[in-house]
Amino acid sequence: MKIRWYISGLTVGGLLVLNGCSSLPSVGPDYEKPEVEAPDAWHEAVQDEFKTGEPDLQTWWTIFNDPTLNMLIERASTNNLNLKTAVARIEQAAALRGVSASQWWPELGAGAAASVVRTTQAQTPAGTDRNGELYDAGLSMAWELDLWGRVRRSVESADASLQASVENYRDILVVLYSDIAFNYINVRTLQERIHFAQNNLGAQNETMELTQNRFDSGLVPALDVSQSQLNLSRTKSVIPPLKQDLVEAINRLSVLMGEMPYALYKELEVKKPIPAAAGDLVVGVPADLIRQRPDVRRAERELASQHALIGATKAELYPTLTLPGTLAVQSSGGDLFTGANSYYSFGPQLKWSIFNGKRIRSQVNAEEAATKAALYTYEQALLLALEEVEGQMSAYANETDRVESLIVAAESAQKSVELVTELYTSGLTDFQNVLNMEQALLDQQDQLALSKGMISAYLVGVYRSLGGGWDMSAAGE
Repeated sequence: MKIRWYISGLTVGGLLVLNGCSSLPSVGPDYEKPEVEAPDAWHEAVQDEFKTGEPDLQTWWTIFNDPTLNMLIERASTNNLNLKTAVARIEQAAALRGVSASQWWPELGAGAAASVVRTTQAQTPAGTDRNGELYDAGLSMAWELDLWGRVRRSVESADASLQASVENYRDILVVLYSDIAFNYINVRTLQERIHFAQNNLGAQNETMELTQNRFDSGLVPALDVSQSQLNLSRTKSVIPPLKQDLVEAINRLSVLMGEMPYALYKELEVKKPIPAAAGDLVVGVPADLIRQRPDVRRAERELASQHALIGATKAELYPTLTLPGTLAVQSSGGDLFTGANSYYSFGPQLKWSIFNGKRIRSQVNAEEAATKAALYTYEQALLLALEEVEGQMSAYANETDRVESLIVAAESAQKSVELVTELYTSGLTDFQNVLNMEQALLDQQDQLALSKGMISAYLVGVYRSLGGGWDMSAAGE
């Protein structure tokens, strides 16, 4: 009896080691990260604006040297609800990985029962009591040996899914920080546009007083006064929509902070300059996107997770070896825990699905097709990343060229208004020229403010498309 249990113990111990050994061969193809080609350099049209090197992508927003922007991003990193949701998804993926890994080990169970029984008179020998008690207690075990790697492939898939959830968190970081920068730049741009509109409103109000005085003196017709009033009212109508856009931008920033809408109004109500980059702008090479962009990295991990499911499904084509066991005691009375009342069973069980209408093979085909789709998704993610970077860099370069012309145009419009007002006061030109120049000045200054904001927004887009906002060294790379 003791020898039998000793041998059984050695057998179970050895099989535990065997079952948990990751070096055992597993059915299904082993995963290899796909090789993808990327250009050696970015398009030459934008190489003058950006230098190739090792950019500081982790804290790219510091290029604007704006303490308020830095503060907003720091607060969002701890309060944003999308980030908290992503952390919960990581915890969920880690728990599911534990569910898959638990299949490596035996499943042990315990049970006990006590019941009062009464037999029929026909079943009860003469002279004995028909009433009795029945006690039962025992342990049971069920253990599937992972001979073909079904569990190992499942754990491999769960590991990749966990890593994909981490990349999803990083992707949310990238999007969050860029969204904060976009909206903050929009706030400062709107404030600049409102400032220009209010300045023009003041100047146009002076022009209307001038035309009214000249009309009262009989020097100009009433048409000049009406046109002046029209111009003033038109400029007034521009300001309320800009103020509404400003409120919405501040509300959006507040929600990104994980706070109530309008919470940042007092902090942002004072006008400040539109953030502008200081110093050289450095970007890496296209191949860096594969390592830096979280959405590309996530697509690759999702491919790895799906790939492992091929082997997990193929393992079902082979026999399943299970080690069930039971150790129990049963008694109808008296001492329950005696040798006479104990029983046990232990022995291997083999199950093999020989015919299943090609169900398993069809499932394998489905997993292989899903893996192809995941591969194409990964390749598409990389192409879209390259396209996004090229587009944002080109937009930044072209808008930088455009703003130079707008600066000259705005300065010329300002000078033209001053000159034409002098001519009108001297009676050397009609009011239509004044009207045209004041309208041109408002338009050029508004376009200039928009362009400055767009330059900064496009630069944010560049760093967002490069995958900036997280520390790649934290990933062991």
